[in-house]
Amino acid sequence: MTRLVPVLDLARLDQGPSERRTFLADLRAAARDVGFFYLAGHGISQSEENGVLSAARRFFSLPDADKLAISMVNSSQFRGYTRTGGELTGGKPDWREQLDIGVEREPLSRDTSAPAWTRLQGPNQWPKALPELRDELLAWQQKVTGVAIRLLEAFALSLDQPKDAFETIYSDRPNHRMKIVRYPGGKAGEQGVGAHKDGGFLTLLLQDENKGLQVEYDGAWVDVDPIPGTLVVNIGELLELASNGYLRATVHRVTTPPKGAERLSVPFFFGARLDATIPLITLPEELAVQALGPASDPGNPLFRDVGTNVLKSRLRSHPDVAQRHYADLLGQGFLKAG
Repeated sequence: MTRLVPVLDLARLDQGPSERRTFLADLRAAARDVGFFYLAGHGISQSEENGVLSAARRFFSLPDADKLAISMVNSSQFRGYTRTGGELTGGKPDWREQLDIGVEREPLSRDTSAPAWTRLQGPNQWPKALPELRDELLAWQQKVTGVAIRLLEAFALSLDQPKDAFETIYSDRPNHRMKIVRYPGGKAGEQGVGAHKDGGFLTLLLQDENKGLQVEYDGAWVDVDPIPGTLVVNIGELLELASNGYLRATVHRVTTPPKGAERLSVPFFFGARLDATIPLITLPEELAVQALGPASDPGNPLFRDVGTNVLKSRLRSHPDVAQRHYADLLGQGFLKAG
């Protein structure tokens, strides 16, 4: 049986002009037809993968008090710990606990005349009981950022663009984000995280050995089971916007593992600068005629202003943070306006 979600080897980029052209064609097809693929040849060692999963296990093994001390509700930057059921997708609670981190920066001074998304810049929260976690997760973030940049350059080439076509959108002050996630066992098949699309350029996901990730394809849910040594990559809405819908962000979800089991994952969301505006790239004619335009959902509109998109998503997913730190926006009907 042919695997629906293909396996692509990034090392093929360096195996001569012919193999490079074939890889770029395969990459473009995977992103357009399924929106998901496994990435091999990414240069991250098995020991590095095991290390970040081990760090995640140690964090989730901490007493609740240590984890709750860095609850996300303390952070206007949406950084920190969320307990099981604390995040919403599609208005329903996700059955997972997680720690969100972003790029470490000083918060900007509060300026009521500045865009609301400027409040998203700031520091992460780290558990005092596990001081080594900071270096471990930031090292992983740096490692996978290098893979994501190389992959995004390949996407630009696959669309007949200069390889640095997207560089000004993410360089200098990118808004990359990652999580460590634990899905506790329960009633198998229930909502671990609900059906959604990712909002960045690309998501690179490290899975442990347990199943649960599914992608929507042709009206059915298809399993994206772990393959050792690979990262799972999916297209985000920013790349869909930039390519006028030629590349498609794909709906996906995670179902809960059975009782007595758990699933760990480490998703990395490669994003753009918060102050960036996503351009519409000029595709070659043979690709442009196949571009369907970005998907439109009146209940979840997309904007080319990156900061607005990011803040909209965060406010909907974490209503407790929204109420504490962004009540002024909720009173203005920010979510209804996008």
